[in-house]
Amino acid sequence: MTVQTDHAWAGRAWGTDDAGKVPYWVYTDQAVYDRELQRIWYGPHWLYCALEAEIPAVGDFKTTTLGARPVIVIRSAEDEISVVENRCAHRGVKFCQARQGHTQDLLCPYHQWAYDLRGNLVGVPFRRGVKRQGGMPQDFDPANHGLRRLRVEVVNGVVWATFSDDTPPFRDYLGEKFWAHYTRVYDGRKLEVLGYNRQHIPANWKLMMENIKDPYHAGLLHVFFVTFGLFRADQKSAVDMDDTGRHGILISRKGEQEVNDVTADMRNFQSDLKLEDPRILDVVKEFPGDETEGMITVFPSVILQQQVNSLTARQIVPTGPAGFDFHWTHWCYADDTPEMKLRRTRQANLFGPAGFVSADDGEIIEMSQQGFQPVPDQDALVMMGGRDVAPTDYMVTETAIRGMYRYWREMMGL
Repeated sequence: MTVQTDHAWAGRAWGTDDAGKVPYWVYTDQAVYDRELQRIWYGPHWLYCALEAEIPAVGDFKTTTLGARPVIVIRSAEDEISVVENRCAHRGVKFCQARQGHTQDLLCPYHQWAYDLRGNLVGVPFRRGVKRQGGMPQDFDPANHGLRRLRVEVVNGVVWATFSDDTPPFRDYLGEKFWAHYTRVYDGRKLEVLGYNRQHIPANWKLMMENIKDPYHAGLLHVFFVTFGLFRADQKSAVDMDDTGRHGILISRKGEQEVNDVTADMRNFQSDLKLEDPRILDVVKEFPGDETEGMITVFPSVILQQQVNSLTARQIVPTGPAGFDFHWTHWCYADDTPEMKLRRTRQANLFGPAGFVSADDGEIIEMSQQGFQPVPDQDALVMMGGRDVAPTDYMVTETAIRGMYRYWREMMGL
């Protein structure tokens, strides 16, 4: 896909040699956000929709929002999942208001236009009028007025959709390196939902992508991570990216609660902090390799979290330049033992809106937006580790943030 570049688009300038800076207006400008929706969210990208396990039977559905457009994710046949826009083709009503449910068809309550589970229009009351009066024109063809259907791929238990015909197959979209990262956890086993969290964060959606691409903050901001050795600068770690820079992964190996040369420089390290219930850190090795954490950012819509035994899909739903909804789906494998399901549920307390770790991220991201808003023409610095974009085997770096913005600028024509 060729994107026209304009380094001073909409009156905004981003120098061609400023790889280590991000202008604040990237997070605050309405025109930039509107362009993101068209070029990124509705462009050639796969967007996370749901876990297949959430809609196991024909007629089961879940509603969500992709970019700013509400959609219905529905099992339309035994071996088929459809994603259709949640907007009646008649008068534009967002007709399905339930988060989840089961239905025989899709019905708009306003004028009773009815659609089958694939979104085809199958019923229009009074289409022929009443007593030969009124009705739709003779050339009205229901086949031309169904719900808009998105392209869909169901990949190892995860439902992905795209608005664009130019989006490559999902495996190609990830690339072979990230396909290996993806299938390390999403390996084809059936999944089962443990529960949900939802929150609204009054900050730009890209800040959450940045947060997961920024490994070294975890050893400074998060008391829990630092103290109990879940993610710290002195541990074996790596930052990897795909060739485009859009997707990233943070990889780390759990350490111990110990004082050393690195923890001595961390103000948040608390060697005397103890857990009332240590079972929350009852960790069992289950994946290949030494890594105990793999946090994948699949641009632009989701973070696929594997942190020790906690497994979560974190969906980003932008609501404007200064806000996004964050949907957490905690899951397990369907063949997990009851003990493992309980372990995963306990460890989910680390994450979510009030998690021992993730509560910090929601607050600091909001504080970032508060700093950007009054002075949009200043810059954030992302120079840790240099100005280049390359995978590393250490975490004191911002290279993955630089990689994301290199790709973002290409797609935005900036």
